[in-house]
Amino acid sequence: MTTPKLTDTQLVILTQAAQHPRLALTIPPRLKGGAVSKVIGPLLAKGVVEEVDHAPDLPAYRTRGDGSRTALVITNAGLTAIGIEPESLKREAGAAGASKPPRSRNAGESRGKATDGATGPKKARKAAQEPAKGAQPATRREGTKQAQLIAMLERDEGATIAQIVEATGWLPHTVRGAIAGALKKRLGLEVTSEAEEGRGRVYRIR
Repeated sequence: MTTPKLTDTQLVILTQAAQHPRLALTIPPRLKGGAVSKVIGPLLAKGVVEEVDHAPDLPAYRTRGDGSRTALVITNAGLTAIGIEPESLKREAGAAGASKPPRSRNAGESRGKATDGATGPKKARKAAQEPAKGAQPATRREGTKQAQLIAMLERDEGATIAQIVEATGWLPHTVRGAIAGALKKRLGLEVTSEAEEGRGRVYRIR
């Protein structure tokens, strides 16, 4: 499947959604009116995000004609587009769910109200974007582009963005998103970069 072309704004939104416990998208406050449609419309058309019924722990996206609200979540295709393996997230979610103690209905409702939409308190929005506590570290899957990326960065000579693009077929900003999102945040890998004469900026896993 061809990797969808993503703008920097779309890449940031998708990477943040991958960190949400429910994989929900949060629209940046700076996007208003028609700008939201220009950013989100192509994501919906490409199938990298989908519209679902709104829930208390999901940021609201829009209100339908009947008054009900919707939310946006990143799809498996969207995760793959930013270099994150969907199966790894499923394993993390399962581990997190098993480690969480039962919660009261009132506690769930109050937390839902705190994270609903983009108008909630800053602390609530920050908590919604953090990975669920107790989640197991994401595992590497051999034979994937993510594994190929890791192998290239683990070499002594490392790899440049251009080399990774040539090897994986990803776009440059998709490569950067995979390094920042999948490798650093999800797998907890230490990725360094430094400028080298004759090669430009080179990335390595230490």
